[in-house]
Amino acid sequence: MIEIDFDSLRFIGLTPYIAQQLLQLDTANTGEFAARVIEVQREWMLLHNGESEFRARALPGIFLAVGDWVIVELHANNEYWISQRMEPVVQIARRSQEGNRQLLVTNVDTALLVMGLDHDFNLRRMERYLTIVQAAQVMPVIVLTKQDIATDVAQKLEQIKQRLPAHIPIVAVNALSETTATVLAQWLNPGHTLVLLGSSGAGKSTLTNILASSTQKTGGIRKGDGRGRHTTTARSLHQCANGACIIDTPGLRSWSPDADEESLGIAFDDIETLAQNCRFRNCEHKEEPGCAVRDVIDEDRLLNYQKLLREIRRSQQTALDRIDERAKWKVLHKAAAARARDKRRDY
Repeated sequence: MIEIDFDSLRFIGLTPYIAQQLLQLDTANTGEFAARVIEVQREWMLLHNGESEFRARALPGIFLAVGDWVIVELHANNEYWISQRMEPVVQIARRSQEGNRQLLVTNVDTALLVMGLDHDFNLRRMERYLTIVQAAQVMPVIVLTKQDIATDVAQKLEQIKQRLPAHIPIVAVNALSETTATVLAQWLNPGHTLVLLGSSGAGKSTLTNILASSTQKTGGIRKGDGRGRHTTTARSLHQCANGACIIDTPGLRSWSPDADEESLGIAFDDIETLAQNCRFRNCEHKEEPGCAVRDVIDEDRLLNYQKLLREIRRSQQTALDRIDERAKWKVLHKAAAARARDKRRDY
């Protein structure tokens, strides 16, 4: 059985529950110890053992993400090798447009969903981020940055409060100010791991630098359209002085949540609650009579819900399902084209 120095490891996110899970792993070799993955490189992983960082390789068949807890052993030539991976307590993943699943981070307690109050302000995108973290059963906190330079701050705060469920915490900060750590202090407890998610240029790396005294590279936005520049290129874990950890991540481009319909219902619980009063059980909240949702929920929020629902259903399709769907639409298009030709002949 490995020995665990809890006082040291808690500064990189160790909790009593995770310590218990690590102790249950089968460790027959002497000299093995626990560490955490703080950055994934191509052949090497950057690990932390509570006292210092070091590089290690993973044995074949072990696939890792930032936030993973692993067992490490020392091999010849003073090389460290990862021999085991602890099953994550939670894991946040996304789906590509082809439906492939990509693991982003693991073993996080809170997701800080970062959005700028400038050109980055996009409620549809924020709802997408909420879906991805709530599907992983991770607590979301919305952090609105650039409070010091944005216009119409009060109006934008009111928009997001009216549109999203009231139980989700929302804070507005100037990410360059030292007071930001005070505003977010309740989520920075020892042993707590946070992940920053948001678009490029929203201020994730700036927040990391303030909260973790880090030196993450930061960049501005493009002058033409206000879009952010990609300055963070890899996920990485950073320590805070009070014992919390923060995982900084690059901005995500086109992606879908790794979720099912039930998880989507959690992120849009206001729609799910109202839908129970619809006349039809399979109401899609479009043109159906007796819909209890359509005239109550913000129209753009409802459209975003329906779009995400389509993406989730598509991601769960098998290859044969997709072939059948394409064949069905081909038949419908041919029928529509035939009706159009017949109509033209009548004239």
